[in-house]
Amino acid sequence: MKSKTFSTATKQETAILVGVSYKIPTGIGEKVQFSDNYLDELESLVMTAGARTVEKVQQKLEYPDPRTFIGKGKLEELKNLKDIYEPDMIVFDEELTPSQIRNLGDELKDVKIIDRSALILDIFAKNAKTAQAKMQVDLAQCKYLLPRLTRMWTHLQKQKGGVGMRGPGEKEIETDRRVIRDNITRLTAKLKDIEKQGIVQRKNRGALKRFALVGYTNAGKSTIMNLLSGEKLLAEDKLFATLDATVRKVYLPNSDENLHGKTFLLSDTVGFIRKLPTLLIESFKSTLAEAVEADVLIHVADFSHPQLAEHIQIVKNTLLEIGMGNKPTILVFNKVDKFLLEYEKTRDKNFDPPMDLEKLKKIWIAKENTPVVLISATEKENIAELKERIYSFL
Repeated sequence: MKSKTFSTATKQETAILVGVSYKIPTGIGEKVQFSDNYLDELESLVMTAGARTVEKVQQKLEYPDPRTFIGKGKLEELKNLKDIYEPDMIVFDEELTPSQIRNLGDELKDVKIIDRSALILDIFAKNAKTAQAKMQVDLAQCKYLLPRLTRMWTHLQKQKGGVGMRGPGEKEIETDRRVIRDNITRLTAKLKDIEKQGIVQRKNRGALKRFALVGYTNAGKSTIMNLLSGEKLLAEDKLFATLDATVRKVYLPNSDENLHGKTFLLSDTVGFIRKLPTLLIESFKSTLAEAVEADVLIHVADFSHPQLAEHIQIVKNTLLEIGMGNKPTILVFNKVDKFLLEYEKTRDKNFDPPMDLEKLKKIWIAKENTPVVLISATEKENIAELKERIYSFL
């Protein structure tokens, strides 16, 4: 008699993505808030959360609909797509108000409505490893959940678990508002205690210079950390692989063998992203304290990304928001090998000249008014120049 085998694999959740382009005030007029790459980034976030995208929907509006965020026609289209694909969730590339989530849920029925903030919070909950990171995510989730409590409870009655439902939202007792407020108070107090301990630890490190790796998520900060420190910390090609600040003592030998080398402290921090929820920035300030107290920032950017300039500006804006926008900075363009490969694929050999990296470098130095280094961390190309640049600051 053959023995029976049972599969323990869980079905991968599916998602329809929704993006809306609309005008936002800029102080000098209005600009359209959208790009095709935004939904590609949202798809990467969904994949990082463990789900699969089955369809993408875009709409252009003068302004988002205050009731359902999208227009009536697009809402009908979503209903039809929902019937065709039967997705587990519909994910919006914006933060929705509690009433918009409620109205969309009433219209679309029996499908999770998840906004960008909930998705990012879910990824943080999935990737948090240390007690501090878990507390920071719990705090951000409690603050997010509180105004949305009624609608979230309806969702949880129908389907437990899955993307957007990790962390404190899973427990039925957490649906009580008083308990969530108590949790916010408790977690805030605990994180303040951890922050005080961190201040003491940083004071005990002595007078060594401190460098902090900052940048858009998945730019390659952890890979560079490994190259400089000689360690093997987690470095994955996915969004938010690193949540906890990691600090290592690094020794750099002098290129002149007759002179002594230098020792410094290097920290790796959580990556930033477009429209990073304010709740997370606030909760992770104690983790980012390593970067706040750094003497020099090493701003790592993915040189091959089509949104490179926007990514750099997003990081600079976030740094200003947490009070560290005016520090000496080394701008490190990573993944240059990937950039050159893409350029060679697309250039017309008869008309387009080979890429002049030195010329590009000078343009960025003039634009950013800061030292610029072009490297490939995975191929270990031009790491010597990066070390020399760090050494010059030391």
